[in-house]
Amino acid sequence: MTTSQSQNYDSSLDKVLHKRSDLHLLRKLWHISTGSIGLYLFSATQYDQTFWAFLALAIAVVGLSMDLARSKFQKMNHLVIKIMGPLMRRSEKEGLSGLPFYALGVSLSLFFYRKEIAILSIMFLVFSDPLSSFFGVLYGKDKIMPNKSLQGAVAGFFVCYLITLFYTMNHVTIGNHILIFAVVSGVIGSLSELISAFNIDDNLTIPVVSGLGMTVLNHFVTIFP
Repeated sequence: MTTSQSQNYDSSLDKVLHKRSDLHLLRKLWHISTGSIGLYLFSATQYDQTFWAFLALAIAVVGLSMDLARSKFQKMNHLVIKIMGPLMRRSEKEGLSGLPFYALGVSLSLFFYRKEIAILSIMFLVFSDPLSSFFGVLYGKDKIMPNKSLQGAVAGFFVCYLITLFYTMNHVTIGNHILIFAVVSGVIGSLSELISAFNIDDNLTIPVVSGLGMTVLNHFVTIFP
């Protein structure tokens, strides 16, 4: 392939790939659906938490290996983008995709946090991340950080708050402590997404930071004894 042909091909690939500021509904649906399937399998099967932690870690390693291979072999990169392009961003064309960070975040949560908090932190990743982005792209006029808006942060808070509220209501006796835990968890979840503004992938920060925050919170407002 000549230099001119390569440039034209790269230009055609850019038309397939989305910018971070795009609504990119297909990526959000993929994010939610695959995460939901993973959560269902984790809850419905007999394999223990450690098994799923190692499986997620293996996926992270495979994803990272593929991204590194793509950066070295142009033909492989073009093939991957041709297949997965509708789900990818332009920033991922030559760099790392979200997959290894997503899988690593899930893996670390499963390794280090108790089951209930690990599930909550992964649910934050699966649902809050795409939904806060959705509202941020559509209505995010008040920027509080680069690529982060007040509207998106508020949406992230409410999603994390509602997830925590309904999840805990199904596990413990209803009381004011649940409401307090849910509100603070909503704040933690929203902040964990904002941290990604400091060039850290939110697929990693959301489950790890929110899981850590809820673990500490659970010592003061005990929901899961």
